[in-house]
Amino acid sequence: MKQPDDAMLLCDMRDFAGKAIAAARSRQRPDLDSDDVFAAATERFIEVIGEAASRVSETTREKLSAVPWYEIVGMRNRLIHGYASVDHDVVWAVITLDLPALVAALDAATEG
Repeated sequence: MKQPDDAMLLCDMRDFAGKAIAAARSRQRPDLDSDDVFAAATERFIEVIGEAASRVSETTREKLSAVPWYEIVGMRNRLIHGYASVDHDVVWAVITLDLPALVAALDAATEG
């Protein structure tokens, strides 16, 4: 199977960030504790963002140096490997604070 190119990976990152933001739009932080499906869905969206980020070439990462690549991939690893002790406060902060900034950075980088 062919490795996706950087443009596709960046698009995946932006799309899945948008999905997480949209899923949380009418929600509150406690919903992550009370709704297992909502928690699983948002965690999965963040995992996909991190997986795509891990596959972006070093050249593109250098061009998009404002994107916190290490932290994005680290969050993916934390969710995958530390699934039994996910901190929902961190997940909520990623969705509400970090992902809108990521979408803006990716939109700016892929315009024109």
